[in-house]
Amino acid sequence: MDTSAWARFLLLNVVILPFRPRQSAEAYHTVWDDHGSPLLRHSRDFVKELALTLGERFAVRVAMRYGNPSIAEAIAEFRRLGIDRILAFPLFPQYASSTSGTALEEVFRVAGSQWNVPAVSVVPPFFDDPGMLRAFAEVGTPVLGDLRPDHVLFSFHGLPERQVRKSDDSGRHCLASQTCCSAMVSENRNCYRAQCYRTAEGIAAALGLPQGGFTVSFQSRLGRTPWVRPYTDETVRALARGGTRRLAVFCPAFVADCLETLEEIGVRAREDFVANGGEELRLVPSLNAHPAWIEAAARLVRAAAWSETAVSVP
Repeated sequence: MDTSAWARFLLLNVVILPFRPRQSAEAYHTVWDDHGSPLLRHSRDFVKELALTLGERFAVRVAMRYGNPSIAEAIAEFRRLGIDRILAFPLFPQYASSTSGTALEEVFRVAGSQWNVPAVSVVPPFFDDPGMLRAFAEVGTPVLGDLRPDHVLFSFHGLPERQVRKSDDSGRHCLASQTCCSAMVSENRNCYRAQCYRTAEGIAAALGLPQGGFTVSFQSRLGRTPWVRPYTDETVRALARGGTRRLAVFCPAFVADCLETLEEIGVRAREDFVANGGEELRLVPSLNAHPAWIEAAARLVRAAAWSETAVSVP
């Protein structure tokens, strides 16, 4: 978090805790299945297939930043196995301090607390990785072929605008104009929003979508502080009111289906779309353990690996 301790206390105890646990429980109930959490199930399937693809040189484990199995548990298991080299793989295509950054901070904290500190390396952000982009296109092609959408929406998880501005070392580029994300330049090379646009454009190109045939938006905002725009909920309503009847939605900030994809888009956004005049909104599944994604992830690991170990951090 990039706010003061007092602000974090107020956010947690005045805004989040009085309301979010009940709301989250109700939302999770709509997407839970016989296997429990979709995120954990898909993450375990991904790790299993990735381990098979990488072979015996790598020990691969799931490690959650918030939840179980935890990062501490994974690193402790590596220690028991006699592993002293760790490759951390944050499973967020685009970098943000609040996602990849906090996960890596925890990896370094736990690893650094050991008496014998292991060597730690990192798989970098893969927002424009050709294999990942092709994998999303492979997952989406049959959905688009069946739905024949009027429009495609790429909905990414949102961030407060202040966090995007902080990624710009110059302080003069990010969110300073309407076209700040139109191209990757030195000033926005670490900008989450700019990376999201590159991901959407790459998937659109792989799908052969025309210019004007897709839109980028940002979901899951919280509180009254400005978050990056355009907002997904407003965009979905505007598309429906503007005549879009069949809408396909990708969520490429996630490589596994979770609450933010299955419930927020697959349930709430779909209901909102129909209520505003649309006919059908269909969520394109995430990459999960799709074979094309497994191959792409294995290439990313091999390219970054100087170690004999990989730990995934959803």
